Amino acid sequence: RISISCLLPASWHFSLSPVGCPRILNTTLRQIVVIGIVAAAVSLLYYSLVIIRNKYGRAYRDKRFHRYLARVTDTEATDTNNPNLNYGIVVDCGSSGSRIFVYCWPRHNGNPHDLLDIKQMRDKNRKPVVMKIKPGISEFASSPEKVSDYISPLLSFAAEHVPRVKHKETPLYILCTAGMRILPESQQKAILEDLLTDIPVHFDFLFSDSHAEVISGKQEGVYAWIGINFVLGRFEHTDDEDEAIVEVHVPGSEDKEAIVRKRTVGILDMGGVSTQIAYEVPKTVSFASSQQEEVAKNLLAEFNLGCDAHQTEHVYRVYVATFLGFGGNAARQRYEDSLFSSTALRNRVLGKQIGMTSDSPYLDPCLPLDAQDEIQQNGQIMYLRGTGDFNLCREIIQPFMNKTNETQTSLNGVYQPTVHFQNSEFYGFSEFYYCTEDVLRMGGDYNAAKFIKAAKDYCATKWSVLRERFDRGLYASHADLHRLKYQCFKSAWMYEVFHSGFSFPVSYSNLKTALQVYDKEVQWTLGAILYRTRFLPLRDIQQENFRANHSHWRSFSFVYNHYLFFACFLVVLLSILLYLLRLRRIHRRMLHTGSPASLWMEEGLPPQKIAGP
Repeated sequence: RISISCLLPASWHFSLSPVGCPRILNTTLRQIVVIGIVAAAVSLLYYSLVIIRNKYGRAYRDKRFHRYLARVTDTEATDTNNPNLNYGIVVDCGSSGSRIFVYCWPRHNGNPHDLLDIKQMRDKNRKPVVMKIKPGISEFASSPEKVSDYISPLLSFAAEHVPRVKHKETPLYILCTAGMRILPESQQKAILEDLLTDIPVHFDFLFSDSHAEVISGKQEGVYAWIGINFVLGRFEHTDDEDEAIVEVHVPGSEDKEAIVRKRTVGILDMGGVSTQIAYEVPKTVSFASSQQEEVAKNLLAEFNLGCDAHQTEHVYRVYVATFLGFGGNAARQRYEDSLFSSTALRNRVLGKQIGMTSDSPYLDPCLPLDAQDEIQQNGQIMYLRGTGDFNLCREIIQPFMNKTNETQTSLNGVYQPTVHFQNSEFYGFSEFYYCTEDVLRMGGDYNAAKFIKAAKDYCATKWSVLRERFDRGLYASHADLHRLKYQCFKSAWMYEVFHSGFSFPVSYSNLKTALQVYDKEVQWTLGAILYRTRFLPLRDIQQENFRANHSHWRSFSFVYNHYLFFACFLVVLLSILLYLLRLRRIHRRMLHTGSPASLWMEEGLPPQKIAGP
């Protein structure tokens, strides 16, 4: 016989007999009830712990996936009744007009390693909260006192969508770009001064002196790079072995061990006037000369996207370069100017009239076969007719790259850090997409060999056939006759800029041409709001720490303490029941044997004084 005793929380014991089965079968009803209650209590506690672990564990495991999925599919209207939602406003003051963007984000999750989950606000009709006005803000250079009235409709539009109670904590940023950059500094200052003086009088948004400024092309490029990589989820942490990663030497920590994180994407953006490239430089850069190092300082941006300046996991070194005159339309204009001057000079020397009449046009290899065009300069007209020779067109425009023999240089001889082509990825926007998709219908993953073949075939196709296909609607809906006429030139220009200018190998296969990311047009303003609000998570983290330090019991009671109380209550109740059962059993045995002292000693308890009958 085995006896087990316990003195806490109440004195009790039970015995196991060698003939256990008969004892179990002969147990009383009360013992069965007690055993059932104990089993039920243990099962309930175990089930509760499993439920809590599964609930919070699954939420933690799936958090990154759900945040990523939200960026892809979240087109629902913004819940303006949610008190935990924060808002931010960015006004993009461009050369042709100004646009306002309203962004929103939930409270930070408290993890200092994560960024804010910012997304564009959507109205009741699920449309992005965006508004544009014309003309550009630079048109008010001579009358800066009218600027605040000019921009007031945009701010009123935002005030209608942001909940009134959130106005005072909603940051407003007015960032001016190309149009303002060309103005004298005195006129820039007068315009910004009017905004800083008048806007706080009429609107309650969080608007300080640093919230209105003229940003450089470098800043604009960095913001665009941040916006694209944020939407693609490249700033999030990963434990997935299938994710592309890169080894990074954090700026300022070259003596420390390199960190491994998600590979970011570079961006190529070719507009009508300029071309821009931006990509992360993960390795420490070296320079061929001191002059090159001085130039590189203006092209490399080092910044920390994290809320903690001491944490280096979100420190990035990004190369940004903008090339004026290398956009699609500006390049065509440079080409035509060169064509006109060289042809005029040749005509004077040789005494010919090539291109001066429609009967003897200049044969342009960069126009589709038999397509006709005109160049007008100084009251003179030069007539062109296309021959559609794609290779010859490439050969003619190569000198316009202005390449030099220096190492690590690109267009115009500008410094460019080495790109690790085997472990890199780029997105091409604007003309990179239009050239590949509008007419050739091969946007997306770029393949140089297929692109050259399609471009050659297009250039060599007669203009009359191209017009017929256009009339039949075989090209993109927004493609027009201007696109058809200059597609041959722009295809050759895009190809040369990418492969000759930026030195990407013909075998490079990690370029994606796109108009949108996840069906959304990603603006540089998203990167601007993300960068400028990077310290806001500190506020939420400090609030969480304050609550944890001053109301620790309250913060955990809802999840755990009611289960703990229930368990303690059951233990006390069971102890009382067991103690009463023991007393009842001892009392019955005393009545049968009449030897109370020996019974108490058998139970492991001191003899009790029992009153006589």
